[in-house]
Amino acid sequence: MPKKKAKASRRTSARKIQRVVLKISGEGFCRPGDFGIDGKSLRRIAEEVISVSKLGVQVAVVVGGGNFLRGAKIAQELSIQEATAHYMGMLATVINALALQDMLEELGQPVRVQSAIAIHSACESFIRRRCIRHLEKGRVVILAAGTGRPYVTTDTAAALVAVEIHADVLFKATNVDGVYTADPKKDPRAKFLHRLSYNQVIDDRLRVMDVSAVDLCQRHGVPITVFSLMKHGNMRNAVQGKPIGTRISE
Repeated sequence: MPKKKAKASRRTSARKIQRVVLKISGEGFCRPGDFGIDGKSLRRIAEEVISVSKLGVQVAVVVGGGNFLRGAKIAQELSIQEATAHYMGMLATVINALALQDMLEELGQPVRVQSAIAIHSACESFIRRRCIRHLEKGRVVILAAGTGRPYVTTDTAAALVAVEIHADVLFKATNVDGVYTADPKKDPRAKFLHRLSYNQVIDDRLRVMDVSAVDLCQRHGVPITVFSLMKHGNMRNAVQGKPIGTRISE
């Protein structure tokens, strides 16, 4: 019981953040509207992660694969089974994870890649206790292949990991600076929302993360911060408790 109380109180204070999960969509690895991996985008992600690691904060990164393909879309276009298409999407996340691993290492950051599907020649398989041990040793851990099962998004995988490794906060990196009432690129009247409750996100079906991911975070008391990774220093500022992006909590 005392341990659970300590974790809960730790999450209430940004100053005491010790471990975070960063969710990056595949689109974060390329230029807007482009395909594949862009070198500058890759380096920007790595530098943001390292800036937080240098604060002594443990960082786990969950990557998407939308810069290569999206399972449901590919299934429709190619007339293949959706489950097969989702597995193809998982492999795309592994490509992003390996690229980010090498960029982090080039910049001097110890790192490990763990995959939810076994690819022994390229990376480790995900083992919760091993993942935590890597983090405790100061290594960044990049988590690929989502949950390892079809029909589940990488958003839900990120929420699941955050709960499993007892992260203090889940960071959702996007291409906008937080959550709005509507798409700010399409609706000039869209209002920025600084704080939201889990129930507001779920009940209003705000397109922040999958409902299942938000529900999982709510049930385990993991706050979510949605912010733009495009602006240099945003992730570091969020860890330090500065008012960056949109905060989702009770």
